[in-house]
Amino acid sequence: MEACKVGVIGAGAWGTAIATALARGGHSASLWALEPDVAESINREHENKCYLPGYVLHPSLSASTDIRAVAADKDVIIMGSPSLYLASTIRRFADVPNIASGTTIIAALTKGFVPAEDGPRFVLQTMEDALPPSYKNATVYVAGPSHAEEVAMGKITGLIAASEHHRNAIKVRDMLRVPGILAYASFDTIGVQVCSAAKNVIAVVYGSLDALAESSDIFGDNTESLLMAAGLNEIQTIGFAMGATHAATFTSISGVGDLDVTCKSKYGRNRRFGRDLIKTDMLSRFSDLDDLIANVQKVGYLPEGAIACKYVHQIAEQKKLKLPICDALYRVLNKEITPLDCMNELVKIQND
Repeated sequence: MEACKVGVIGAGAWGTAIATALARGGHSASLWALEPDVAESINREHENKCYLPGYVLHPSLSASTDIRAVAADKDVIIMGSPSLYLASTIRRFADVPNIASGTTIIAALTKGFVPAEDGPRFVLQTMEDALPPSYKNATVYVAGPSHAEEVAMGKITGLIAASEHHRNAIKVRDMLRVPGILAYASFDTIGVQVCSAAKNVIAVVYGSLDALAESSDIFGDNTESLLMAAGLNEIQTIGFAMGATHAATFTSISGVGDLDVTCKSKYGRNRRFGRDLIKTDMLSRFSDLDDLIANVQKVGYLPEGAIACKYVHQIAEQKKLKLPICDALYRVLNKEITPLDCMNELVKIQND
């Protein structure tokens, strides 16, 4: 594909990594950073010392605190803002001419569900409500097993670009085909978004099990594989209940691939959080799940699975779904049961 002008909104680890990968592939990439020191670090030292320290960024990658300048005159804009600020961030540049006219493709990296009065909403749904009407069913969701650290290093990574607008899915797929990235298109936006959010919930439980297995006579590698398989079933249950259209989504890199790396990788924050529930008694800092979400900065990193757990629980209640693993984590984070009780309960459930 010919070189694109790309604006990445959000200079967190993942936004920075995808921006430097695109720059490495010959695209003109610029980052919007909320913090002036982050922009300065990227421009002067080619490193995001705050969110991706230790990784050298492509010298052509630029950063700015002017969101409208980063959004203006771009072929593609990629949203990397946290889910809670997604809509408000988009509204800051939605009237830029190339957005107002609908000529720029808009994609998202943001994971998780977005809270709303009528229940959890999808990332693309939230974006499209904040954008001009021409973007209805035309935005693109980018997901897959992709830790930022390895993408920044150029290690081979698979990504999926999903959109109901088939041409946009294919255009973003082609744009992402830079050195180190194998990119594919999907038209199952719901399935891909559910996988991206719900796998983080399973990864928290996996991390707890991994920590318990270190000193357990009954938990081990076999148990972890059992948990992952059962977790994938729950993700698929959620996906189909919410309108996923392709079973293959859950056996692709956006499903089993992303779940595997999130559960097992040393870079995984959700795995780390699950381990910290055992190793550091992390929950002693919080009274319940709502308190954890409201004060998540006390964790020291962002465990998306803890936040997504609340919304998965709401979806399960609305849809009357049986999700033993997700429900068990919800009760752990609400301090209704201990992580060890959670594991013992899940083993019993799987044997019933």
